[in-house]
Amino acid sequence: MPIAESVKLHPEAVVFHPDLVNLYGCTIGARSRVGTFVEIQPDVEIGADCKIQSHSFICSGVTIEDEVFVGHGVMFTNDLHPAATNEDGSLQSAADWEMRPTRVCRRASIGSGATILPVTIGEGALVAAGAVVTRDVPPYAIVAGVPAKVVGSTRATKGDSE
Repeated sequence: MPIAESVKLHPEAVVFHPDLVNLYGCTIGARSRVGTFVEIQPDVEIGADCKIQSHSFICSGVTIEDEVFVGHGVMFTNDLHPAATNEDGSLQSAADWEMRPTRVCRRASIGSGATILPVTIGEGALVAAGAVVTRDVPPYAIVAGVPAKVVGSTRATKGDSE
């Protein structure tokens, strides 16, 4: 069952091809749109009027506020030190790692192929396609690169249009 009964899907939200997604334990707000081949894990909150493009992965601990755009193939992570085993060779369990939260603030945009580590992406910020975000992104900043660095602003300054 690609959309689990545990999903809180607003009646006005749209999931394209519901048989080709994996949604479980998440909340999706009004008028948000979820593309094909998207996985959204438990404890994810997606606000209203968001657009989540195909092939994206949103892991537990992510909060996406209203009017956020997530491009194709965006990957979120929630662990700064992922491992399959502990130092003693025993298999890792949920008790062996700390889930770190991620927040994507209102009206932010994340370009296709970006990787987002546990950070806060500020309101109105723009993450360039393919960027690897390892640090918080200030509101209205444009970040690009690996690792992502501030390269501009989404807010025009006086004189930019003259």
